Amino acid sequence: MPLKNKIGKEQFPWGDFLIRLAAIAIPIALQNLLTTTASMVDTMMVAPLGEKSVGALGLCAQFSSLMFSGYWGFVGGGMLFFSQYYGADDDAGIERSYGLTWLCMMSVAFLFASLAIFFPETVMRLYTDKASIQRIGVQYLRIVGFAYVLQVFSMAVSALLRSTQRVQIPLIASAASVATNLLLNWILIYGKLGLPVMGIRGAALATTIAAAVNLAVLYIMAWRTGFPYLFHLKNHFSWNQAHVVTFFQKCFPILCNEILIGVGNMIINVTLGRQPESVIAALAVFRTIEGLIIGFFAGFSNAASVLVGTCVGGGQLKTAYERGKRLIYLCSGFIFLVGLILFAVRGPLLHAMSLSGDSYEAGTFFLGFFVIVAVIRMGNWIQNDTYRASGDAVYGTVLEIVFMYLMLIPCVLLAAFVWKLPYWAIFICCYVDEPIRYLLMQRHFYSKKWIKPVTEQGKAALKESF
Repeated sequence: MPLKNKIGKEQFPWGDFLIRLAAIAIPIALQNLLTTTASMVDTMMVAPLGEKSVGALGLCAQFSSLMFSGYWGFVGGGMLFFSQYYGADDDAGIERSYGLTWLCMMSVAFLFASLAIFFPETVMRLYTDKASIQRIGVQYLRIVGFAYVLQVFSMAVSALLRSTQRVQIPLIASAASVATNLLLNWILIYGKLGLPVMGIRGAALATTIAAAVNLAVLYIMAWRTGFPYLFHLKNHFSWNQAHVVTFFQKCFPILCNEILIGVGNMIINVTLGRQPESVIAALAVFRTIEGLIIGFFAGFSNAASVLVGTCVGGGQLKTAYERGKRLIYLCSGFIFLVGLILFAVRGPLLHAMSLSGDSYEAGTFFLGFFVIVAVIRMGNWIQNDTYRASGDAVYGTVLEIVFMYLMLIPCVLLAAFVWKLPYWAIFICCYVDEPIRYLLMQRHFYSKKWIKPVTEQGKAALKESF
């Protein structure tokens, strides 16, 4: 029960909130940190092969990010239903929602796997005009495409486990996957233990095997701990029309958001891929570090989905609002501190990834600017995930799409191809919309119009609240 101060006003239960936040966010954050650390390890272990290999690996990662945008709309929609049904103790609702989520995600995975395996030349020509980088990227994509199906499958399982507060299992699976990836990178890239030297192809094969390990550990641990939702296959596909319609109504705005944002980011990355090779290498390293930071704090964003979504589903709407408000500012403050620490150690960090001279200078600028803008960007991210978990998948989606296509992309294209500005000015244009969106997102948050339950308990409470 909330405490009250001397004048009778309810006090927020900080102790209980922080314990719940830590219990959910830290394992997820560590899992994401392990996943992004694997990307950093790939970059560091490929670095001795030269800047072109680092640049090619970074561009392939951008293609993976486009796939991420394609399926993440279903993850966001799925977690909305998982968390709210979990808060309402509706097991059947959770299982039906998982089946729909899994099917949609795997459709995206097979599409991108097919492109990577059968049409890698087309993919690389899209991302860069540098023939030497294209050749390296093609070798990587032909193999890593097989990992895409395994990775997306694992993400669907992890989303279900996280939303039902089984966050330790994905963490352990990620640890096993990263350890496998690290060992196999050493063996396959450089030809250790009597195996042939595979170079960039070794990194791709190591990633694929590590993805299989991740999925296997998830299923083994879920089975051994008696997880109730993952193995009821018949229930996963026992849909009715009302549930399917509601699912896609909630997922569609999120899906549109992620796909359109993914395409927008692809346009930006294609533009940056026309910069000098030193800048492409620096950008690849920066994206890896950015992924490390964002990946860690995505754990807190996922925690917002669970902590706020379960309250909305269970009809505790005031608690959901108070939790969401504190999550926004806590996460923004934490990411600023982490960014400062990384910038302070930029020297050894960037040199370890084979950056020197012009590429080191570019990497330093990217990292320094990001320390500032990451605070605002994380605030936008947390708020949007909070809205989605609470049933409002429209506001943040429309806002992000409108600003990207009417402001962000035109600025980047004009800066690069019309005004011929230097790389650092083009990079700044990539974040020009964040401060404006933050102010609009804050206004919407305090209006409380984002609280839109999908459960009967939540709907009943909404009539009595706000």
